[in-house]
Amino acid sequence: MSGLAPSDAGRLLAIARASLAHGLSHGCALPVDPAAESPALRVPGASFVTLRTAGQDLRGCVGTLEPMHALAVDVAENAYRAGFHDPRFEPLGVEEARRIELHVSLLHPPERLAARSEAELVAQLRPGRDGLVLRLGARRATFLPEVWQMLPSPTEFVRALQRKAGLAPGSWSEGLEAFRYAATAIGGEGDA
Repeated sequence: MSGLAPSDAGRLLAIARASLAHGLSHGCALPVDPAAESPALRVPGASFVTLRTAGQDLRGCVGTLEPMHALAVDVAENAYRAGFHDPRFEPLGVEEARRIELHVSLLHPPERLAARSEAELVAQLRPGRDGLVLRLGARRATFLPEVWQMLPSPTEFVRALQRKAGLAPGSWSEGLEAFRYAATAIGGEGDA
């Protein structure tokens, strides 16, 4: 994903923005025909779409951890879900949607980390670079690499993610799995 052409990155942002508009008018994600997209946007991909207000407050963030659809389709669906189905927020309104900043993160394949304790996990993390998934049974949560900006301490990063997954922060359970991944971030200012 790191070799995505600028035109493809711009197209993904346009798809995400159009999917929010489509959601406002039709109540569903923008239908995307992968055959009409460039080859890079037709391949299966995993993405997250993050919505922020002009003040940089989180307004929605939804994504997929594993490639299941063409990347263009994945971004359209995640943008719609971030705007209208993130359970932490009310659905976007027309005025708010006009001012929202879009960020799209394209996830690279995850790497399983062999850790038998919190200390071993923390020692393997690359602050500022790694996204992290924690999984224990049916519980699963992730932080994108951009979360390091708010939680720069690896220990706090892991403990906050444990809380997000519904696990006791600072504890270690037999069977806890950890995966790190890189992400290519696109978007940001204004029309992201």
